[in-house]
Amino acid sequence: MAACTKNLLLLSTSTVHGTEYLQYASEHIKIFLSKWNVSNILFIPYALKDYDAYTNKARKALETFGFKVKGIHEMDNPVSAVAKAEAVFIGGGNTFQLLKSLYDNKIVEPIQQRVLKDGMPYIGSSAGTNVATVSICTTNDMPIVYPPTFQALSLVPFNINPHYLDPDPSSKHMGETREERIRQYHEISGMPPVLGMREGCILHVEGNKAVLKGLCGAKLFSPAKQPKELDVGADVSFLLQI
Repeated sequence: MAACTKNLLLLSTSTVHGTEYLQYASEHIKIFLSKWNVSNILFIPYALKDYDAYTNKARKALETFGFKVKGIHEMDNPVSAVAKAEAVFIGGGNTFQLLKSLYDNKIVEPIQQRVLKDGMPYIGSSAGTNVATVSICTTNDMPIVYPPTFQALSLVPFNINPHYLDPDPSSKHMGETREERIRQYHEISGMPPVLGMREGCILHVEGNKAVLKGLCGAKLFSPAKQPKELDVGADVSFLLQI
């Protein structure tokens, strides 16, 4: 494991239409983890209520990729589990429930330490991607529980909106679009940029380099600026320098 480097694979979603769980990202996951000689993955299922079922779902998929999976709830101590992990994968679900559980189990700082100081590979999907950012303020989820703060892991210095949907010009729905909600977020001064990741988009961060991968691109929203389209293969390393 190379020390003092950031290694993140942030998925917009775990499943795209017509495919199995994590199937669309399988090659990216294999390459990402194999580079760091990872054999065992610590899965954090806190975003859903049934930890066993969720872990078994992740285990079934990731074992076909050649990796062993252990749920953090199956370990004696969450903090020591993170300290010993070769890699962490945080799955999707409800972002508020996930963040609260990360704080309740006192693993926010241990994850930050392992990822930002030790270079431990981190995979996030949906809610797991949300908590890798500055805050969970740009999640699409309902606040079903109260985390102690909206501040998240800050593994990257910006926010992400997974499952980003473009406005449908033919729709008769008169509610706010996702773009309008992000613009409202930026009405508050000091808020970071938001990367709207469409279904199938993947952000790969290695050290000071960040590149969009996967099936489709993303849309970048910055305060007081027009949104910017970003295609697959786009170098977005500038976002790490904010």
